[in-house]
Amino acid sequence: MESLALTRPELEKLVEAIALEVMRRLGPSAWMSEELESCSAPAGPTCGAVCMNDQPAEIRALAGLMDHTLLRPQATRAEIERLAEEAARWCFATVCVNPTWVPLVAERLRGSGVKIAAVAGFPLGASLTSVKRAEAEAAILAGAHEIDMVMNVGAMKSGDLARVESDIRGVVETCHAGGAALKVILENAYLTDDEKVAACQAAQRAGADFVKTSTGFGPSGAKEEDVRLMRRTVGPAMGVKAAGGIRNLADALRMLQAGAMRLGTSASVAILEEAVRSLQPVN
Repeated sequence: MESLALTRPELEKLVEAIALEVMRRLGPSAWMSEELESCSAPAGPTCGAVCMNDQPAEIRALAGLMDHTLLRPQATRAEIERLAEEAARWCFATVCVNPTWVPLVAERLRGSGVKIAAVAGFPLGASLTSVKRAEAEAAILAGAHEIDMVMNVGAMKSGDLARVESDIRGVVETCHAGGAALKVILENAYLTDDEKVAACQAAQRAGADFVKTSTGFGPSGAKEEDVRLMRRTVGPAMGVKAAGGIRNLADALRMLQAGAMRLGTSASVAILEEAVRSLQPVN
């Protein structure tokens, strides 16, 4: 997992400053606070020639915290190609796709600076660990830089924390051996708060890089209270990704305020377009 040539405290302060500046400039509503918890999630990629270098720093910062996502089973090749084109144009952190599309987006995004995230054990989390590992390895070999795996939700609901942690650790080993980061999707809609805490702790012990709220295919998606709980549980040394139901700029900024430092959404372009309009001077 790449990072800037900074120490961890310097990187945490930089990411915090980016999020605070985005919210200061773009967030006019009363739910904003003066402080945001530090997070050590990696900064966005360096923009290449195809990226939006002429946009304000706040827009580039926000784009660099977003995973431009298309995981619908009926997604077509044309839609995936458009996803990659949008990601290159807006310089998102990653595109997030099903593994079958990784070779295509790797080809389309070559040289853009935009990374590729693929899912494993998606969307149920009920695959064998060996299958999740194989899926992650194949995606990494095809060009993925990050893997978003679904936790074994049934094991967590059964109280089998050892199995949950072992499952995550197996995929961590595969990802890190291949130079990729691992995000663990908890699918919070099915969990109690105590289970969410236990899941975050298991992912952290297993060496995962992020915990993530949702697949976007469950009964509900990202919630501010869940993001706060996850951030409080993992502290500043682990990434938190909010995903599922983030549809507009207010949603995005609320998740950043709550402690997320990566946002997964299919509405990325609409959110950035709204942000651009918000920065335009009022006549």
